[in-house]
Parts: sequence; structure tokens; C-alpha cells
Amino acid sequence: MQRIRLRYTKRGRLRFTSHRDFQRAFERALRRSEVPMAYSAGFTPHPKVSYANAAPTGTGSEAEFLEIALTEARDPGTLRELLNDSLPDGLDITDAVEARTSGLADRLTASIWEMRLNGVAVEDAEKAVAAFNAATSVEVERRTKNGMRSFDARSAVVDLQALDHQPDRPGDKACAILRLVVRHVTPAVRPDDVLSGLRVVADLAPPVPAAVTRLAQGLFDEESGTVTDPLAPDREAAPAAPSTAAGTAVATAPEGAGSA
Repeated sequence: MQRIRLRYTKRGRLRFTSHRDFQRAFERALRRSEVPMAYSAGFTPHPKVSYANAAPTGTGSEAEFLEIALTEARDPGTLRELLNDSLPDGLDITDAVEARTSGLADRLTASIWEMRLNGVAVEDAEKAVAAFNAATSVEVERRTKNGMRSFDARSAVVDLQALDHQPDRPGDKACAILRLVVRHVTPAVRPDDVLSGLRVVADLAPPVPAAVTRLAQGLFDEESGTVTDPLAPDREAAPAAPSTAAGTAVATAPEGAGSA
């Protein structure tokens, strides 16, 4: 059995698709592409697909991850192209690697989010961000299936910055952009929770809903403060290409003689 790990996006209007909607679209793409999927046992077999930490409905993403199990080996790059031909625009497979390590979900410990606040001046956003960062805790409430729940939205936020976004076209108004790095904790702290926290500490309330996009997701590096690529260990664990006489000649050729 071969396992393939995929990174995919949710762009444009497809940010409003639910996780269940994506599952249906992806499984249809698997059938159309004739991917040799492995199936679970039992009375209702289903394709072996493992989804990891999906973004909330209504948010865009450039870094969603899943893993599939195949009964026959396939080239990850070719598989990515076949699936993209069968998926709607906006749901795009941007990377595919063979799984050579364990624990993909364990490497998704933090996310980088971007929030576009139309109608909010960058000066107001900067004051609210400063107040949020200075607070030791920011209690917010969110409705769950068990009713309203109160929790601290500050402790999970590693970094929060306000950036100035210049208008793209004449007549467009400038707006504030928030860039934040959030640890994946329990209960999960989502971008809308951070917005609720900004309302609590600085009365910041955007006149229209924020456009939220996940830019990256992976292991948080404590030293650099960055979020690393969770598929990198699988690429690094790939066996080296077999050495050949031609390959040796290229390797020993003078620099500049010739070379993703």
C-alpha cells in the first residue's frame, strides 16, 4: 500500500464550502481520475482518506492537508495533475509527496492567518493589536454545540501584526491587514476569536466581515518563530536517485557547464 500526502487550497467562492462538501468533491475527483484507492473493510467500505485540521467554513486557505492510501504505486506529480483536472477551480492540489514518515497530523502545530479588514484604518488596527499583545489574557465567548463557552484567545497567539494594504485600483479604499501566527491548542483559537478579542480590548469592530485566509500550516519552530513545511520531512526521506556514469560526469563537471 502506498500513501500519498497532498496540500490543497480553498480559494475564491469555494472558501464557503464546508468540509463535508470538499470530501464529496474530492472523492468524485478520485473516481474520475481512476485513482487505485484502498478501501476500508466492513459493510460500507469507503476510500482511505485522512483529513488533517481543516479550516473553518468561510475561510480561504493555501495550506490544507490530507493523506490517501493506494493499492498500486503512482507518481505523486502525475497524480496531482490528474486530480486537478477533475476538481473545480479554487480547490487545487498544490503539492504531492509520497509519505515516508509518520505523524503528519503531529506536525500541524500552528497556522499563519491573514485577515483583511475592509473599512478599518491601519492606525486603528495598530492600536487594537498593541492592546491585544499587551494583555496577559483576553477572554472571549463562542457558541458551541453545548452552548456558550468562554476561553482565553490571547495565549495561543504567538504573533499578531497590523499591516497597511494599499488600494489595487483608483477609487479603492485602503484597509488594514492583520497577520497572525496561532498555535493549535484545545480549545482551538480561530481567527474570528482573535477578532472578538480585539473587540474586547479595543472596541475594534470591522463594518463588514473580515476576509480570512490561512497562508501556512505546519510545525512551529520556536527558535525562528516560523511555521515550517510539514511535507519537507517526506521529501528529505526520499531515497537518492541511483548513481550512473552520466550522473557522475555531470556532478564532477566544472561549475557552469550545465545543471525544483
